[in-house]
Amino acid sequence: MQKKTVEDEEVYGKRVLVRADFNVPMDRNGTIEDDTRIRACLPTITYLIDHRARIILCSHLGRPQGRVDGHLRLEPVARRLSELLQRPVKPLREAIGPEVERAVSGMENGEIILLENLRFYPGDEENDPGFARELASLADLFVNDAFGASHRAHASVVGLAAYLPCVAGLLMEKEIERLGSLLENPRRPFAAIMGGAKVEEKIGILENIISKVDLILIGGGMSATFLKGQGWDAGISPVEPDKMEIVRAIMQKAGALGVRILLPQDVIVTEKLKTGAIARGVSAQQIPADSIIADIGPQTITEFTKELKNCRTVVWNGPMGVFEIPQFSEGTKSIATALADLHAMTIVGGGSTAEAVTKLGLSGKMTHVSTGGGATLLFLSGKILPGIAVLADKE
Repeated sequence: MQKKTVEDEEVYGKRVLVRADFNVPMDRNGTIEDDTRIRACLPTITYLIDHRARIILCSHLGRPQGRVDGHLRLEPVARRLSELLQRPVKPLREAIGPEVERAVSGMENGEIILLENLRFYPGDEENDPGFARELASLADLFVNDAFGASHRAHASVVGLAAYLPCVAGLLMEKEIERLGSLLENPRRPFAAIMGGAKVEEKIGILENIISKVDLILIGGGMSATFLKGQGWDAGISPVEPDKMEIVRAIMQKAGALGVRILLPQDVIVTEKLKTGAIARGVSAQQIPADSIIADIGPQTITEFTKELKNCRTVVWNGPMGVFEIPQFSEGTKSIATALADLHAMTIVGGGSTAEAVTKLGLSGKMTHVSTGGGATLLFLSGKILPGIAVLADKE
């Protein structure tokens, strides 16, 4: 990686501000439902503990719209971090101000504090220089370990770089290297699995990787637009008419490059996307007018799984169906299981795909499960993330 990391800096005794992504799912009682993002940041925190830095953690949680929301305080995150690290992590009730300054000035080497939710302050999302300057005044070094937030030009992601030396954390380094290796030197055959609700969200990835892959498998709600582009009826499935020309152009380019694009041969349909709804399998070319695509069908699962067995690199972004509803989750489960059994590099995009793999208990069997949602989409689209662009370059 051409960017500096925390390992390139002397951190002993320094005040190190770490931007983490602790935006974890949490119920109204403050119970963390999935601590994956907290665990992902542990290597950076542990490194700083071992090297006797004074560690100031900061993160956002939810969308409080610049106002204090008692249900979105970071105290539960501090408790979970304390359990995982087996040492105290002190939560503060503010992110800037005199109380925070006093707490930081009294820190000893190896101590950890966690600032309050950054999005309680409008200045973070507005990338306000004043807010960035106040945060920066707390520290000697800024470490960005929040890959999942690095597609946002916020004060705590890019603004701090104007006032502090800015380097990558170990999670950020891992994300850049693993995702970057997909685009630079993949082992072949190389397959991309694309799902999720909308073509619009995946256009950037498709246009960027189509010249790099050997095979693209299309599932999820976005398959409706591809099927419609082939002249088939998609029932009442949401179709993006304004993306039809792009879909056709992608199909034509794939043909010219010798890249195979496989669409579902059969799908699971229903009249309503809700638990307990009647579901049935139909040919992808004979979707009833009153039905919506909810998952890929058994024939498609068999075909996709067979194709994946020959692959040596696979990137997956987007579920194959509405996996949150049990009767529409089989496609996503089957693809996840198939990837877990491969002797290949398997990269799972963040967001709902990572959530599905984690819920199935298969994340440990993947080469890499990204912590980014929108950040992963942007990175794989070939774009430079603002939070990565401001990192100091290695000499």
